[in-house]
Amino acid sequence: MVMQRPNRNRPPGWRAQSRRGGQAQQADGLNKTDPHGMGRWYEIYLEQLAVRNYASHTISNRRLALTAFLRWCQDRDLLRPQDVTRPILESYQRWMYHHRKKNGNPLGFTTQRGRMVAIKDYFRWLCRQNVLLHNPASELEMPRNERKLPQGALSEPEVERILMQPDITQPLGIRDRAILETFYSSGIRRMEVVRLHIGDVSAERGIVFVRQGKGKKDRVVPIGARALTWITKYLHDVRPDMVTNPREQALFLSGYGDTAMSAGYLTRLVTSYVRNAGITKGSCHLFRHSCATLMLENGADVRYIQEMLGHANLSTTAIYTEVSIRQLQRVHAMTHPAEKPAASA
Repeated sequence: MVMQRPNRNRPPGWRAQSRRGGQAQQADGLNKTDPHGMGRWYEIYLEQLAVRNYASHTISNRRLALTAFLRWCQDRDLLRPQDVTRPILESYQRWMYHHRKKNGNPLGFTTQRGRMVAIKDYFRWLCRQNVLLHNPASELEMPRNERKLPQGALSEPEVERILMQPDITQPLGIRDRAILETFYSSGIRRMEVVRLHIGDVSAERGIVFVRQGKGKKDRVVPIGARALTWITKYLHDVRPDMVTNPREQALFLSGYGDTAMSAGYLTRLVTSYVRNAGITKGSCHLFRHSCATLMLENGADVRYIQEMLGHANLSTTAIYTEVSIRQLQRVHAMTHPAEKPAASA
């Protein structure tokens, strides 16, 4: 097991680097004074999801989706569940389709579908609570699923260029290099990195124990020697001087040293290194795509990739076989008539 050294004097200048790592929650702005209003039932619904052991990420997504819908309803004086009919819900669907974000882009159909899934479940739950006698969302036609390939995976040289961006002469640079190496070597998700504890990494066995991944499932994944070297260096040389709460077991600490870094901060951190490397696409998930694609191109079986990534269905992992195009390029070069050398006269 990777071990820490006892606390020592903090290296000079380490606090001069960015120390942000947390985010304050914004008020949802909903009217909850009416005990029979949708705002009040929305709070009870979200509490019930927690009681039923839904993942915190799922609850957060449901909260965001329902907050947007209930604000839209409030603007139209639709305050109680009984005020909402199927035509009103269809009107909300049309509003989402025409809505433009601050950057001028429309809402993606995946986002629109996700919001409608939350609304349908909310009204189904209201019917189970006998708040409604009829579910106005039961017959809604959902937006069609989009089947998009993952954002283009990085090449090996591109990955190495990103990994060289952290300033490893500084303590937080060592921490950041360890984070990037962990993403690349293990292919785990952003929230799975955030939730890593010190004891979840075993250098002797070359594994990482992933706590409560997608679907609240634990799993064990391999991690390479280079990533473990950087994690060990971080644990020995940096973390003991950062930690301000001795009971905190999070592997990667925020700059304040008292808690794990937030998911939002981790995204901004990784994005900055990706952009500094001259790459304009992606952030944390880009390493997951690159890990899977490059392993497939080097001969890994897709079922091993499925196990490593924690995909419940092989069809999800099979998307990466479409992204990995090198084998198809080789076959194309060998068999396409236009690629064959001209026959000698």
